[in-house]
Amino acid sequence: MSDHERQPIFNAPWPAVVATLVIVLGYLAQTFLPQDWLLQTYAFSSAGFAQGRWEILFTSMFLHGNWAHALMNGGAALAFGTPVARYFGASPRGALIFLVFYLLCGAAAGLGYGLANPGSTTLMIGASGAVAGLVGAAARLMGRETPGPYFSPSVVSMTIAWIAVNLLLALVGFAPGLGDAGVAWEAHIFGYLAGLLLIGPFGRFVRPQEA
Repeated sequence: MSDHERQPIFNAPWPAVVATLVIVLGYLAQTFLPQDWLLQTYAFSSAGFAQGRWEILFTSMFLHGNWAHALMNGGAALAFGTPVARYFGASPRGALIFLVFYLLCGAAAGLGYGLANPGSTTLMIGASGAVAGLVGAAARLMGRETPGPYFSPSVVSMTIAWIAVNLLLALVGFAPGLGDAGVAWEAHIFGYLAGLLLIGPFGRFVRPQEA
């Protein structure tokens, strides 16, 4: 094989790489700031949202509990964000659509968590809801250049597996590497479903011919 035919070992689209770096470097920056203040000001809670603090739907995505939490979300964002970013394209327009898609999935995850826990003062942080949206979108892109049907065997099996794993986490009450922190499994499920549903409509912004 000639040099020009060789494929790079690392060829993830830059929007997916940026999402990963924001998670990891964001947590690095977080370690230099007062943790109690950050959580009380920027973490999501149902009670805080009910008081009109809508911004915490988004700011909470950029906080993490520890390095394991940040690295797990960063790795998942790179793995599942790659097919999504590749579908949207690496142009500035495609990157912007990827960003909006990611943030909306995270916001949907937070809203779902809030609906499942009305009035709760428990603080929720992490990008896992937004990353779950990337997982849901990737489920419809597996082995395809465009989103597959909602009820294709691969999408159905991955959806069942995702829900089952998160219900198991709900029963167990924790995840490896997170210490005593609980798992916002509701956010994972709502984020996944948001990605599953939104990948098609969002794709039309960059691929109108497929509408």
